[in-house]
Amino acid sequence: MNKPLFYVLMGLILGWAAFTLIGTEDRVNWFLDAGWVVVGVPVLWFTRKRFPLTSLVYLLLAVHAFVLIAGGYWTYEKNPAGLWLQKFFSTERNHFDRFGHFMQGFVPAIVFREIYARTSPVRTSGWLNYFSAVSCIAFSGLFELLEWGATLLAGASGDEFLGHQGDIWDAQWDILWAVIGCLVSLLALSSIHHRQLVQLLPSESTDTTTADAKF
Repeated sequence: MNKPLFYVLMGLILGWAAFTLIGTEDRVNWFLDAGWVVVGVPVLWFTRKRFPLTSLVYLLLAVHAFVLIAGGYWTYEKNPAGLWLQKFFSTERNHFDRFGHFMQGFVPAIVFREIYARTSPVRTSGWLNYFSAVSCIAFSGLFELLEWGATLLAGASGDEFLGHQGDIWDAQWDILWAVIGCLVSLLALSSIHHRQLVQLLPSESTDTTTADAKF
């Protein structure tokens, strides 16, 4: 693990989280969107020595944290980057939430891959990427149920969090983009991830070469 990288990423995430929490107009929506970061940062901090992750996973989690916090600060429907693209391409909706769900597949794909490669029997088989992919799909489906439940509990304050923007197929599109993100991530990053696992755990059997070749 690259320790300086870990501490820099932690500092950037905490700084961005504090800035947006103070400046947001809707703290309920902030916690609904950025709640994963609020829970995840302490977990990563307390496990950094006992179960350190690869630099690639820490970097991906940091990028995802910035996206989630941005969603909490502006809401996905009002995110300025998405509004600019909406105006540029003359689309009917702000598609920043689609990017958010793409990241929901792109980042967890490698997280699941690392967990399975280090803790499960599939770490030396061609099933490694398969289980990582289906876990991402299951996680995305579970998130849609959690999103729906949180919106019901939050009432009118949860409408910004749900962010369907009038699209009756929003949940299905969200899951599709998570699947796309997952597949792109596994295709693009599996080899890099494998090399980092070998460097992190040289004494363990983390040979995923077969899985990389078959995916």
